Amino acid sequence: MFICNFKVNGSKLFKVFFSCITLLLIFILVFVTFKVFYGAKNNTQACIPQSDVSEISVNNYTNVLKTVHDDIDTYVGKKINFTGYVYRILDFKDNQFVLARNMIISSDFKYVVVGFLCESDKISEFEDGTWVNVTGEITKGDYHGDMPIILVTELNKCDKPTDEYVYPPDDDYIPTSSWL
Repeated sequence: MFICNFKVNGSKLFKVFFSCITLLLIFILVFVTFKVFYGAKNNTQACIPQSDVSEISVNNYTNVLKTVHDDIDTYVGKKINFTGYVYRILDFKDNQFVLARNMIISSDFKYVVVGFLCESDKISEFEDGTWVNVTGEITKGDYHGDMPIILVTELNKCDKPTDEYVYPPDDDYIPTSSWL
């Protein structure tokens, strides 16, 4: 029979355990720091849209509209592109119009007109109800109070889309950045 006796020194065991945990934490800290800084440099294009112009679609139309109206200052200077129809009100200036969409508000397809107030010197060429595609820059203007106004840089007539209606903003929509 072979008997082996080991004497374990408690303070030595604690020092080894503490050293291993410390080395592991330092390794994790270095790894995370490397990923944060090196990963951010290489993946910047994944976070930022490839073009300077944000496209607004039927799916995010009312969410973007609500977000920009709620916090105009954050979005001033941003460029957007979207489609809608020309809608004018009697007290608009000659160069003003709403690039409108019809937002469904009930199950029996009742709707209200929603959209961005836009300004363009070329709008006089288009009648009310004409579908156009607009590219422009968000500015802060005044129309019965502070309001985002799109200064149109490009205005083109287009066909009426198949998905002409939009729906109310999502209740759970939370903007996560100033990119639209």
